[in-house]
Amino acid sequence: MKILIVEDNPRVSSFLVRGLKAEGYQTILAEDGQIAVQIADFEKPDIIILDRMLPLMDGMEVLQEIRSRKLNCRVLILSALSQVSDKITGLKMGADDYMSKPFEFEELLARIISLSRRTEKSVEQKIFQYKELIVNMDTLEVRRNEKLISLTPKEMAILELLITNPKKVFSRERILSNVWDSTEDPMTNIVDVYIKKLRTKIDEGFGEPYIKTQRGIGYSLNAETD
Repeated sequence: MKILIVEDNPRVSSFLVRGLKAEGYQTILAEDGQIAVQIADFEKPDIIILDRMLPLMDGMEVLQEIRSRKLNCRVLILSALSQVSDKITGLKMGADDYMSKPFEFEELLARIISLSRRTEKSVEQKIFQYKELIVNMDTLEVRRNEKLISLTPKEMAILELLITNPKKVFSRERILSNVWDSTEDPMTNIVDVYIKKLRTKIDEGFGEPYIKTQRGIGYSLNAETD
């Protein structure tokens, strides 16, 4: 996935570039609004992380220009302007999401994953397969070895996260932020409870266990267990 970072603060931009590259994303940096529009038009990024206070062309002008050009990308505004009115303005102008500075990197990653899932849903059929496990997000059907498996909405959301990124290990905190709302207690063991339920339905009676644990890190469909 290609992410355009539009940020003129060197400390923030460097942090974002390093962090997102470490997570496996392709990053492009623009340090002013005019360059950002040119890069967006040429590179066609999947997601744009956009500051509001930029030289040459401010973030709202960049957003308007991007939307006027019908570029197929998601825009996440990341700004020190954190009043409710600022967020409402940004969303009304066409942003897909809005985060305030200072920010937690884990939350930013969760927002990016959420935006990428929205992009996938808009451009392709949502059918994913891992070995004999098939998940159809259009019909909400799950099958393993052709056997239909009934999942609750939360179980389905966790499985979707895992099967769309089968080589990635997701921490409990990442799963919690993607599947539950921000009011959920971060110390809760609810993720472990639901993973156990998923294992009962997805793995028991089928032979090879698909949902694996990397001890001290999290869960994956493709990680070796400790």
